[in-house]
Amino acid sequence: MTSLPTVLITGASSGIGATYAERFARRGHNLVLVARDLARMQALAARLQQDAGVKVDVLQADLTQAADLARVEARLRDDDQIGILINNAGMAQSGSFVHQSADAIDQLIALNATAPTRLAAAVAPRFVRSGGGAIVNIGSVVGFAPEFGMSIYGASKAFVLFLSQGLNLELAPSGVYVQAVLPAATRTEIWERAGIDIDTLAESMEVGELVDAALAGFDRRELVTIPPLHVAGRWDSLESARLGLMSDIRQAHAAERYRPHA
Repeated sequence: MTSLPTVLITGASSGIGATYAERFARRGHNLVLVARDLARMQALAARLQQDAGVKVDVLQADLTQAADLARVEARLRDDDQIGILINNAGMAQSGSFVHQSADAIDQLIALNATAPTRLAAAVAPRFVRSGGGAIVNIGSVVGFAPEFGMSIYGASKAFVLFLSQGLNLELAPSGVYVQAVLPAATRTEIWERAGIDIDTLAESMEVGELVDAALAGFDRRELVTIPPLHVAGRWDSLESARLGLMSDIRQAHAAERYRPHA
């Protein structure tokens, strides 16, 4: 029987989530798979149980629905075996901002921003009490690239990055590790569901390569992992500039250029 923490993975029926499940199963972790597609999760669970000899529970849930989200929160609060949360479930934006309906906006924000926040909030107190645990939030490089034109999706992923950074500051002193993973275009079903042909994009990463890179960052305890970033110093420079900006804005008066002049 494994002594490793159980891993709860959302959006686990395909793509990044299913690949995380395969990788953690190979490492000997028991799993809780969460997604809408029960049949695909059951098939994945059966295969992983046979191939890796781990226990795999399946929890069918649509995280945009209040009752389903509450059931997953309860599992995270009550199951002391769960020591790693992978907040992976998400959806892409189809069409420009002016073509979004109110329902589409609500659904995207509910899945990409509200759900990971609520699930992290459900498990964090228990992790803090135990002095350990890990929360992995899957964001996107679109979260700092408004030029890509996916304003609502990008905003939701900027939220995920900020949330991860803030949680790290709050939870790390209690021994809880928080990682933000920021993929670029990755070959998953998220594009097809949004009506986007992945083959029209200039470059895209295979999902296995993406998850393996994310796990390398996880093992190194990186706070932000950007698998397609070849020059790591660019992120360091961005963070350095941000911190410099913070020192400049801690002022009691408006900048000279905004003051009235006689």
